[in-house]
Amino acid sequence: MKRVVLIFGLISGAISTGLMLSFVPFIDKIGFDKGMVLGYSAIVLSFLLIFFGIRSYRENVGDGYISFGRAFSVGILIALISSIIYVLTWEVVFHNWLYDFPEKYTAYVIQKAQASGVSAADVDRQRGEMDSMWALYRSNFFVRAAFTFVEPFPVGLLVTLISAVALRKRRKEQLA
Repeated sequence: MKRVVLIFGLISGAISTGLMLSFVPFIDKIGFDKGMVLGYSAIVLSFLLIFFGIRSYRENVGDGYISFGRAFSVGILIALISSIIYVLTWEVVFHNWLYDFPEKYTAYVIQKAQASGVSAADVDRQRGEMDSMWALYRSNFFVRAAFTFVEPFPVGLLVTLISAVALRKRRKEQLA
């Protein structure tokens, strides 16, 4: 299982890294709304490797059979490896190119709140909350890693569940 998980996890992580790095030069032109759609599309694309990893394990290690539990284990480990690579890539991107991301995102959120007609007091409160969150985000690697990990991993969990259900195949003697 280790070999399949490592190979497909690393390929999935490489795809998410490549796509993230290809978007960085255009981040100001894309904008946050389109950037979120593009980013999650890239995450889903990279997590398609979970399906292929489970299928590879089923065909090459399981002799054409795999239980839901084993399929889930293979898939979630692939998602974990890919998500860790995503976090490490974001660390490099954040510190080298997008170090002003918190300020730009705060300005975007505040502008959106003001355009929706929220009171000035609520806007000030929201700005204060975001400033506090970003101070913690900037100063603590573990907080930043947790925030970043929560972006791709739930998608990987969903793809794992769907793939494990779709690919499970029990032996005939187990069906009786």
